[in-house]
Amino acid sequence: MKRAYKSAKSYNSLISQVSVGYLDKEQQVLIANTEGLYVEDRRIRTRLSINSVASNETENQTGFEGPGASMGFELFEKIDPEYYGKEASRVAVTMLNAKNCPAGKMTVAIDNGFGGVIFHEACGHSLEATSVAKGNSVFSDKLGQQIASTKVTAIDDGTLTNHWGSANIDDEGNPTKKNVLIENGILKSYMIDKLNGRRMNMKATGSSRRQSYKFAPTSRMTNTYIANGTDDPKDIIKSIDNGLYAKKMGGGSVNPVTGEFNFAVSEGYLVKNGEIVEPVRGASLIGKGSEVLMNIDMVGNNLKQAQGMCGSSSGSIPTNVGQPMIRVKEITVGGREEN
Repeated sequence: MKRAYKSAKSYNSLISQVSVGYLDKEQQVLIANTEGLYVEDRRIRTRLSINSVASNETENQTGFEGPGASMGFELFEKIDPEYYGKEASRVAVTMLNAKNCPAGKMTVAIDNGFGGVIFHEACGHSLEATSVAKGNSVFSDKLGQQIASTKVTAIDDGTLTNHWGSANIDDEGNPTKKNVLIENGILKSYMIDKLNGRRMNMKATGSSRRQSYKFAPTSRMTNTYIANGTDDPKDIIKSIDNGLYAKKMGGGSVNPVTGEFNFAVSEGYLVKNGEIVEPVRGASLIGKGSEVLMNIDMVGNNLKQAQGMCGSSSGSIPTNVGQPMIRVKEITVGGREEN
């Protein structure tokens, strides 16, 4: 924590405040039911979080990094606290010196890693049986249909070794699985728990999760990502005449019934004639999950995953989001007018 703090605070004289958090958690799970199932699991997770604030005389801007994994203190043999400290401060300082983002419809490149939060929120929740079984999803009754560009393959995989959202079993005692949700644009599967599986007459997919025994389990995401494509990220930027490069995404909101979403871009840059020209702040991406999926026309080959916490009816659970860099040929960008 001291190493992360020192590297973040000393990055630039504009950094006015840094907060660093450390979390480790051990969860003992025992599941027994009247079908004769009796299973146990031990889940260990560790995470570092860094929040940097850059200030000038008139305003503040923030940067955040939160690497984590399903492992113990050996996480710090794999990650460099100094790197993440500098990265949080770099974003804060860059955005402090950025001008306001223009608004309008434009082509947007969304970078790898936490960029996958858009798929998680705008599409992933709509593929959970929690909403699908009741018909409260834009993707209800769409199995076998094309719901995305042929460039898009999306996967939820709870079996990935030591990943933040992984587990040996789900919270109904089923082994976790690799579930291909969308393959080359075709809807192949939902994420299904036992109760909603009965409603849908479909088998559970090892996707039932809950924060603790205080919550009833229901279908949730684990490590959800858009799979690697074949495009070079450099070519994605070069292909944009006039648009936005969303390097880091922030928080947002979504209506799972309609798929309409609004996401903040925490680090963004204008792209002109295939070149990244200048940082912009105050950008947001506004759209509909089903439309954005169809508008993805380039998918990079640099898949990366990032860590987050997902809240829903069965509590707050650790999930990974991920993707390679993608290009959305047209999406509404919200911005601010210059004073």
